[in-house]
Amino acid sequence: MALSYTYNSFYLSGLRDRFEMKAREQENTPNRLDVALGLRIRQRRKALGVSQTALAEAIGLTFQQIQKYERGFNRVSFSRLVDIAHALDCRVVDLIGDLDDANIPSPLFRQDTAHLRESGAPELLAAYAAAPPALRRVILKLVVEIAKDQHAHQADEAGAARAAQVEH
Repeated sequence: MALSYTYNSFYLSGLRDRFEMKAREQENTPNRLDVALGLRIRQRRKALGVSQTALAEAIGLTFQQIQKYERGFNRVSFSRLVDIAHALDCRVVDLIGDLDDANIPSPLFRQDTAHLRESGAPELLAAYAAAPPALRRVILKLVVEIAKDQHAHQADEAGAARAAQVEH
């Protein structure tokens, strides 16, 4: 009888330890819905060209707190979500949308991932992710400048084509 009690208490102790370890792991991992909401906040902010600092100032926070919200590390309370939505000139429903339905991909997600179908995009993304953070900033600046230059060049060509049509 004593052996049975010792074995059972040892077994239950092991189960308790594993349960507590799993609970600690889950505490350190952001909830997928918090991450998804943070991503929507970030997407809306970037679409408006608003910096984290400007958003933070508009709602009385630090930019670090906005970073934590956008990464899903800190949960956004409902009252804070209302403040964020107003600062981003939208409604709460615009940020939340269909987050509670895992079967419906968000339009913002489809829009953001559409570029991944471009030739070379997955390879570029993998190489970017493998680069050290300091180099990533340089790469990003370079690619953004190339894109701006390309856009300006296309606009110049379109303007020249319209001018040529007017002359004829």
